[in-house]
Amino acid sequence: MNGKKETEKISQKYLNKVKYLPNKNGFLGIDNKFNFREKVVVVPFGLEKTVSYGGGTKNGPKEIIKASHQVELYDEELNCEPYKKIGIKTLKPFKIEKNIKIALNKISRINQEILDKKLFPMTFGGEHSITPGCIAPFTRKYKDICLLHFDAHADLRESYNGEKFSHASAIRRCLDYPNVSIISFGIRNISESEVTFLRKNSSRINIFWAKDKNKWNLSKFRKLIKNKTVYLTFDVDGFDSSIMPATGTPEPGGLFWDETLNIIKIAAKNSKIVGADINELSPIKGFNSYNFLVAKLAYKILSYKFLY
Repeated sequence: MNGKKETEKISQKYLNKVKYLPNKNGFLGIDNKFNFREKVVVVPFGLEKTVSYGGGTKNGPKEIIKASHQVELYDEELNCEPYKKIGIKTLKPFKIEKNIKIALNKISRINQEILDKKLFPMTFGGEHSITPGCIAPFTRKYKDICLLHFDAHADLRESYNGEKFSHASAIRRCLDYPNVSIISFGIRNISESEVTFLRKNSSRINIFWAKDKNKWNLSKFRKLIKNKTVYLTFDVDGFDSSIMPATGTPEPGGLFWDETLNIIKIAAKNSKIVGADINELSPIKGFNSYNFLVAKLAYKILSYKFLY
């Protein structure tokens, strides 16, 4: 059986039996007595195949969901309980194949089905290598897709350690789709080869460098993203390592909470966010605050998306 046919067989076998977790066991731990028609499907996808420093990302999704049960459902900024206006269901965890190409095709087909149902997919990784698979159906559905990318690393390598689908090549693989452009925030770790690629593709890539954080022109960002169709990908090492050490490749000099939310808010108010993923959480036993931060970030992204 060739790889493509094997991918289709494995993925379709699962998609024909899609099951949601009970509300109380899913994202936010909502009381099962509360019924709603979902607009959002949370997909736990703990792919961990190419980590190059610290490991543990395969445990990220379950710890995000677990921590989300402690997130207050009322949002004082938005003056409501956003989940009641959104409707969020969580897919039951499923097998992730060992072959990374097959795994990426699987998340692509799952997101395709979610889009076919006119729902919003929010994927919890896993490592950042998931993103090219996540966005594949969006590249077919929309004429142009702007990837709003939060990260410490540019992820523009052609390959890393001999693997072209490495987490260090995630954004490069997204740019293999000709209708994808990138706006990145928080980048502060980049190789010489990536700089060369960046210069050759400057028309498709805009980077708000972490070193220039105090001089960021968010009015420029507002204009860049205005009326765009946006897919949001968030590598948690985009946060400063003082608030997010629970990741395989922590970096100092990164984003803090309030400024991050402000960027996402600008995007939600000025563009159409159609999907998202959050990745690279490597939980540290006994330090639940990092898992909680990611869970609250996910709730904020969804709240801004649907309430602005």
